[in-house]
This record gives sequence, C-alpha cells and structure tokens, in this order.
Amino acid sequence: MSHSEDAPSSRDRLNPAVFHGSVIGIAIFLIATMTFTKQAGALFDAGLAWVNDTFGWYYMLAAVAYLVFVLAISFSRVGNIRLGPDHSRPEFSLLSWASMLFAAGIGIDLLFFCVAEPLSHYLMPPDMAPESAAALRQAVPQTFLHWGLTGWGMYVLMGMALAYFSYRHRLPLAIRSALYPLLGKRIYGPIGNAVDITAVISTVFGIATSLGIGVIQLNYGLNFMFDIPESLATQIVLIVIVVILATVSVVTGVEKGIRRLSEFNMLLAAGLLLFVLFEGHTLNLLNALVLNIGDYFSGFVSKSFDTYAFAGDDAQQWKGWWTIFFWGWWIAWTPFVGLFLARISRGRTIRQFAMGALLIPLGFMMAWMSIFGNAGIDMVANDGLAVLGEQALNTPQSTIYTFLEQYPYIDITASIVTLLGVVFFVTSADSGALVLANFTSILRDVNHDAPIRLRIFWAAVIGLITIALLMANGLDALQSAVVITALPFSLVMFAIMVGLTRALRMETDKADARKLVAASGEGGNWRERLDRALDTSNRAGASATIEHALRPGLKQFVLELTQRGQSASLSEAQVEGEPLPRLTLQVDFNEMPSFVYQVRPHRMRTPSFLPVDDDYYLRLDVHLAEGSLGQNLNGYSRGQVIDDVLGEYERHLQFLAVTRADGSVTHAMPGSIGEPPEGATQG
Repeated sequence: MSHSEDAPSSRDRLNPAVFHGSVIGIAIFLIATMTFTKQAGALFDAGLAWVNDTFGWYYMLAAVAYLVFVLAISFSRVGNIRLGPDHSRPEFSLLSWASMLFAAGIGIDLLFFCVAEPLSHYLMPPDMAPESAAALRQAVPQTFLHWGLTGWGMYVLMGMALAYFSYRHRLPLAIRSALYPLLGKRIYGPIGNAVDITAVISTVFGIATSLGIGVIQLNYGLNFMFDIPESLATQIVLIVIVVILATVSVVTGVEKGIRRLSEFNMLLAAGLLLFVLFEGHTLNLLNALVLNIGDYFSGFVSKSFDTYAFAGDDAQQWKGWWTIFFWGWWIAWTPFVGLFLARISRGRTIRQFAMGALLIPLGFMMAWMSIFGNAGIDMVANDGLAVLGEQALNTPQSTIYTFLEQYPYIDITASIVTLLGVVFFVTSADSGALVLANFTSILRDVNHDAPIRLRIFWAAVIGLITIALLMANGLDALQSAVVITALPFSLVMFAIMVGLTRALRMETDKADARKLVAASGEGGNWRERLDRALDTSNRAGASATIEHALRPGLKQFVLELTQRGQSASLSEAQVEGEPLPRLTLQVDFNEMPSFVYQVRPHRMRTPSFLPVDDDYYLRLDVHLAEGSLGQNLNGYSRGQVIDDVLGEYERHLQFLAVTRADGSVTHAMPGSIGEPPEGATQG
C-alpha cells in the first residue's frame, strides 16, 4: 500500500453512485411537489398524521434511547478514547468549536421560535387550560424539551460515530462508515450507497426547510425596517444573495469562513440576549430562568415519555405538530449536523465531545428561550399585548420584531436580529454545502474536504431547492415530508449504535490485551538507556539508525513471519514535510484487525535544558493503528528494534485471541495508518 500524503486533494473525486442517485431523488421530489402542489400537500399531511398515530410512541422511545446511549458511552471507560489517533489534539479552541456547533446545530430557527413557541404553549397547551398558571409554568420547559438534550443527543450520536470511524480508523467521512462493524467491506457497495443517498436527500430537504423558514423571517424583517415588500420576488433575491455569501464562506473553508462567521454570530446573539435581560424585568426573568431549568430537569423523564394517550384527539394532534415534528426534524438533520460536528471535533475525547456538544448549546438555549419566552408571555398576560399572541399562533416570523418594539432602540435591535438571521442563514448554507460535498465525494484523506467546485454546486442546489419550494408553496409539504423520511433513517441510527458499541468493545479488548502482555525488556545496560533518553540526533544520526537498525531489523522480522506463514509486509514512503522515509510494517489477518507498526521521522525543536548546539533534532516515533506511542527509537540497535516490535506484536495477538474468544467483533476494523482500507472507493 502507498503512504504518500503529499497531495491528497489531487486524488479526491466525485462519488458517481451517491451523487447521481441523490440528484435524481431530489429532482423527482421537486418536480412532483411543484407540479402537483395540492396533491403533494394532502399526501404529506396524511402521511404525517399516519406517522403520528402509528409511530408516535416509537419516536418518543427512540429519542430517549439515543440520548441514554450517548450518556452511557461518554461516562464509561471508553469515554477517554480520542476521536482520532491517540496523539491527536483538537484543531479548534473551545470558543471557536462551541460557536460553530451552535451556529450549525440551531441556526436561524432559534430566532423564529424563541418568542413564538413559548407563547404558543401558553395560549394553546395540549392538556391544560389555556393561559392558566399551569400553562404559564410549563410553556418554557416544554420549549426546552424540544430544543434541549434530546435533540442534541441525536447530533452527538451521529457526530461521535462519524468522527470515531473516520478519524480513528481512516474510513470515509460518510454515514456508511458507522456501519462497518456490521457490514464490513459491503459498505462500499449498493447498501452503503443507499445509506448515503438517503442521508444526502434528508440533509438537503432538512436544510431547505430551515432556510425557507429563515428567508420568510428575513423578508418580514426587511419589510419591518425598510418597507421592502413581502413577496416571492424579494425572497428569491434574498436567497441568491445569501447563497453567494455562503459560497464565498464555503470556499474559504472551515478554518476561516465558517469559524469566523460562527464566532461573530455567537457574540452578536449573546449581546442581544443581555440587552433583553437588562432592559426587561431582570430579576423576574432570572427567577423564571432558574424555575424553568428546575422544571425541565425534574420533569424530563415524564415529559420525554408523555404520549398524551388519555388526553384526547386535540392533544394527539398537538403532539404530532410539535413534539413528533421536532423529533423527526432533529433526526432529519443528524446526517448534516453530525458530519459537521465530526469535521470540527477531531482530536477531542468521546467524553469531551459528548459533554461539550450536549451542555454548551443547552446552556445558551435555556437562557435564550427562557428570557425571550417569559418576556413575551409577560407582554401578553400582563401588558395586554394581544397582537403578539395572535402573531405567535398565525405568523410566527413576525413575533420577534413585535416583541423588540416594546423595548428602546428598536432600529438597532431589529437590525441586529436581521443581521443575525443573515449570518445564521449563511452558516447553515455553507456548512450544509460543505457536508453535502463531502458526502458525495471519495476523499482519500478524511482530514481534507471535498473540492471547491462541488461545494459551490451544493450551495447553489440548496438555494434553488428553497426557491422552488417557495414558488410552489411547498414548505408545508416539505415539513411533513421531513418527519416521514426521518422514520427509516431512525432505524439506521439504531444500527449505528450497534456498530459503535462493537467497535468500542474492540478498543477495550485491545487495551486489556496490552495490559495482559508484559512490556518487552529493555535491551542493553542502563547507560545505553540513558543515552537514548538524552538523545538529540540530527538528520545524520537518525538516518544511521534507520539504515543500520530499523530497516534491517524490520526486514528480518517480516522475513521470519513470512516463513512462518504470516501475511507480513514492509513498505517505505517519503512524505512531504518529513526529512527521512516513513517505514510501515503490516501483518494482515483474515477478517481480523491488521497489526501495524509504523516509524515516522519527526523534526523537533531541541529542549533548552539539554546541552547541545543544534536548534532541531529528529525523533523516530512509533505509531500503531490507534496512534502514537510517544516512543523514540533513535539509538536503538537492530536487536532492540526487533525486541520492541515483537512486544507490540505479542500484545496484538493477545488482543486478537480475546476478540475471537468472546465474538465481540463481526467485521474487523481496518488497521492501516494514513490510508483508507483496501477497496475503499465508495463507488
């Protein structure tokens, strides 16, 4: 196998099966929806009612199951496993990471629902008297349920699985990779293509739904501030402008465009939140926030399982249009947000990733929904602002502007809300285009993104779909379709849970095997060990170690294994940025993980506490399939190299014996470093 990594992007290419299958599916849906608008709307409404009546209980159970699984994994011993090799570290700071997951995972819908939803639950609750004290107390906690831990648990499940299989096992950054423990190399065939096509279509229409809602709100905001008419023509112009901005952002990549926009939006949203808090009844809002948080957590279990079985038909219809719709919408967004979270979370441990992605958005969401929601309810209940309540039920896109009119500086705050909407719009579109491009590409290096032209294509497609649906008045049908299409994908998520469980169990078996096999003895006397500890070899010294110890030692070990019937090989590759060749010893086993022992030359700045003249020295670091051991082979003799690789090989054999004995793995995870498994063409 080749280990050249000098130009990974030059080997990236389109995945024809997934790309064309997705485009055809999207085109069929659009043509049917635009040609037969009324019939499509009636069909999808009937489908939504059927899903609610038949599978409402299942959605409630599934949503809780995803969250419980994520919590169990993150608090178990496997929570310390990194989403990447053991030596990897996070690419983004905590603030940048939090800003991006917040912007991609919630986006413009936070502006749309922050006043409208709590007011709706206060004015039209499912199982209590409208505008009663009980409805007042439950309005915001009910909103928390729809936007809190349960939905983010779905995102975390998908992001955790994609990051683990892609960055730790070098599988493609696609949904199919999470099914590798169940399907093995069949993920590269029709089954894997079907899974990814489903994910692409679900992602496209999930994003289009949010962007359709967002552009309606943006149009209202511009009408509110500048008397720009609310019309289809205005909305089309807005979409075109936003897609152009999203294209510029997505071309610059995650590190610059998306990260900077997300950080800007986070600060802007925090500023608006503080303004509402301090300009309103601050103490009452803080008291209400604490009460809402307590009610949310104390009633979380009962609310999560509340199917309103004895509450009548109106409550059942309410459940379908609110809770079941939200669970379906979250599920439909999991491929998109999950892949994006994986893309920005490489190097974090499973526990860091899960706790951060669950709690950081939860904290901001609770403050945002409680402060805006309680302030809006107070305006209706105590200040007599009946128009705000009517808007929450009939035209929710207008509520936040009417709400802010009750505060000073409306010109400034309305401008901030509109700017927030634009930037949320752009971050959703550009991160969506990035994810869709990765889904429909064959990426030879999972650390790189799809070609720019493909990202531009998907940004344009998202905009065109949103325009088409607005022209055909198809947003209502699409919202119903999102819930319906989420039903089969929810089963894929359960399969992902099984696959991830098996893969993580395999990780623990490997760790246990390393403990069972004693560390190999150090060759030579204590003075030689001290020499290696203080070694700061330059290029010539490291090259001599490779020439006289590493290469002949590893060749001798491979020859011995081959003579004993093992499938062993030794390869060398010159990697850009590394001054000396990288050596990789690999032993393959039938349907079991390969043993990989790789030595990478690593240029390091010489520590100031060592009395040497050179500014830099070279390490010869040992990497196994799961990452760096932090071990430097500089100065080793041939016998010591063989002794070290034999010790690691013994540990791997012990791991295989344990795995085979308990049958914990159906399909072995790929074991090579730096390359996808053989046959990983995805086509």
